[in-house]
Amino acid sequence: MGEAEPEAPRALEAMARALERLLARNERLSSEPEPEGKQRGLAAFRGARQPSISIARYLERIYRYTCCSPSCFVVGFVYVDRMVHKDPGSLVVPLNVHRIVLTSVMVASKVLDDLHYNNAFFARVGGVSNAELNRLEMELLSLLDFGVMVSSRVFESYCLHMEKELVCSGAAQKIEGAIFDSLTTEIEAPEDDKGKRFPSSPPRKSFS
Repeated sequence: MGEAEPEAPRALEAMARALERLLARNERLSSEPEPEGKQRGLAAFRGARQPSISIARYLERIYRYTCCSPSCFVVGFVYVDRMVHKDPGSLVVPLNVHRIVLTSVMVASKVLDDLHYNNAFFARVGGVSNAELNRLEMELLSLLDFGVMVSSRVFESYCLHMEKELVCSGAAQKIEGAIFDSLTTEIEAPEDDKGKRFPSSPPRKSFS
C-alpha cells in the first residue's frame, strides 16, 4: 500500500489564487495580442497555445517532482510581480503564465534551497525543452536586473498579500500571517530537509 501524497503547502494555493485573479483582471484589460516581432520581456515567455493544465495543478506538479521548499513559491511570486512592473507594456496571460511560473520557481529554488534540481529536470517537469528553459531563465534574470535576493521584510509582506488572496477567494478564514508563520518555522528548521527523499523522474509531458 503506497504512501499518501503530502498535502500541498498553503503557499501553492495562495500563489495559484493570486495568479488566477491576475489573469482574470488582465483578460479584461487585454484587447490586442502582443506584436509578433516582440520577443523580449514577458513576450519571450509566450507559448503557441494555452496549456490544458490549470495553474494550480501545474504548481502542484512542480512541488511534487522538484521537492522545492514552499518558500520558493512566495519568492517566485515576488519575481513575477517584479517582472510585471519592469515590463508594464505586457500582461501575464494564459499563453505565458505557466512558463513564467516555472522559470520563477526554478530560480527561487536555486537561491533558497541547498539541494535543488538542474534546469534539465525542471524543464522535464514543466513540459518544455531544456534549451527553452535556459533561454527563459536568462530573460527572467535580465528583467530582474539579476536582483534575485528578497529581504525578510519583503518576503513577509508578500506572504501577507498572498494570504489575503486566499481570504478574498474564500479559501481561508484569517490572514494573521498564517503563510509567513508556517514558512518561518520551515526556514528555522532546515535539518528537516536533510532527510529529504527526491521522487523518481517525472513522466515526460509537453504542456506547450
